[in-house]
Amino acid sequence: MAYTTPTVAPLLRELTDLCRSHNRIEEELFRKYDVKRGLRDVNGKGVLTGLTDISEIRTTKMVNGESVPAEGQLFYRGINVEDIVKGCKKGSCRGFEEATYLLLFGELPTQKQLDTFCDLLAEYRTLPPNFVRDTIMKVPTNDMMNALARGVLTLYAYDEQANDLAPENVLRQCLQLIAVFPMLSVYSYQSCKHYIEGESLFIHAPKANLSTAENILHLLRPDSNYTPLEARVLDLALILHAEHGGGNNSTFITHVATSTGTDTYSAIAAALGSLKGPRHGGANIKVVHMFDDMKEQVKDWTDEEEISAYLSGLLNKERFDKAGLIYGMGHAVYSLSDPRATIFRKFVENLSEEKGCAEEFQFYAKVEKLAAKVIAKERKIYKGVSANVDFYSGFAYRILGLPEELYTPLFAIARIAGWSAHRMEELINNGKIIRPAYKSISQERPYVPMEER
Repeated sequence: MAYTTPTVAPLLRELTDLCRSHNRIEEELFRKYDVKRGLRDVNGKGVLTGLTDISEIRTTKMVNGESVPAEGQLFYRGINVEDIVKGCKKGSCRGFEEATYLLLFGELPTQKQLDTFCDLLAEYRTLPPNFVRDTIMKVPTNDMMNALARGVLTLYAYDEQANDLAPENVLRQCLQLIAVFPMLSVYSYQSCKHYIEGESLFIHAPKANLSTAENILHLLRPDSNYTPLEARVLDLALILHAEHGGGNNSTFITHVATSTGTDTYSAIAAALGSLKGPRHGGANIKVVHMFDDMKEQVKDWTDEEEISAYLSGLLNKERFDKAGLIYGMGHAVYSLSDPRATIFRKFVENLSEEKGCAEEFQFYAKVEKLAAKVIAKERKIYKGVSANVDFYSGFAYRILGLPEELYTPLFAIARIAGWSAHRMEELINNGKIIRPAYKSISQERPYVPMEER
């Protein structure tokens, strides 16, 4: 597709200005009509748009009959995700598979059920003949999320029952997508490194006896080697990213698309488009880039005054990307703490020690502590602020040696479990098409004939 030429550029700028002038809506109109922008009220509380039995986020508790902020908790099918993590067998890297089973089927699997489920995913962990060559390698791209979405949409053409919405068929499609997401992501990355950046190409076939986390490391690394702790930390990251309530943007998109009666591949591609946005799935990349800048600017990583001054500069649009944000801090729902960050933090600390990055971890921990204080001091906020899961996930992926191009696809590899559960829930409940209301502020006016304009 051709880019804008010098001849077209002035016209495009003119049309853009025209588009901008006729699409700007004054802020006071949103207040006048009590519009819940972002489907949230002025206090940040989400507007109730549906019911779900899949997961729950708790951020408050009742004290003397009054709701007050509390440490965040995340539940999968009524079970605290912290207990799910603790309950995973020591040395096992199949926690993601166990969580996926729970999300899809509503119950924790027995050992036999988990073994059977893992065998089923291993059987589905295959792509159509020549798919890697014809779909992934022939059109390489440096954007892995677009490659992943393209791969999903192309798989539609290989499915003879692509439009069949019977629950058994949709479940089959979801399980197959859960199984092949790591391959679509990693193979797209390998294709990019070879065809665009000129590096050696290697493609490993997945191994049936490995978990999802282990297969990702096996597929990605030239020598296929990894330590048990590396696989355990990645498995934990997948568990914590697998689901996050029905109200997050990409899961809501899954419900919206599913409510139209569209096919599984289109619904999941829509969710991928949503997750790709830096306000949703791409935040951990911003965190690591922010820290790269911070490590250059802050000379003494133990000096709290110097760190606080840098953080204040971030808020005042003087540092890094001058966006006025401290990335990885704060969340739309959580206030006192994000349970995913709390859980992940302990494992990342152990990994940092194994990898010789303990000093860098301590720097992250100090920034986490000071950032909350700086934000509370300089910003008027309606609730508390704490580190979210993105604060540590990018750091963990970096010391695992995972390329930044795969940070957001890793989120997708995990979240396809939650999307699949929500798609099944929407289909089984056979609800109405989801169609929110928008109020028009246009004034009626007459049509003007061409010769009078």
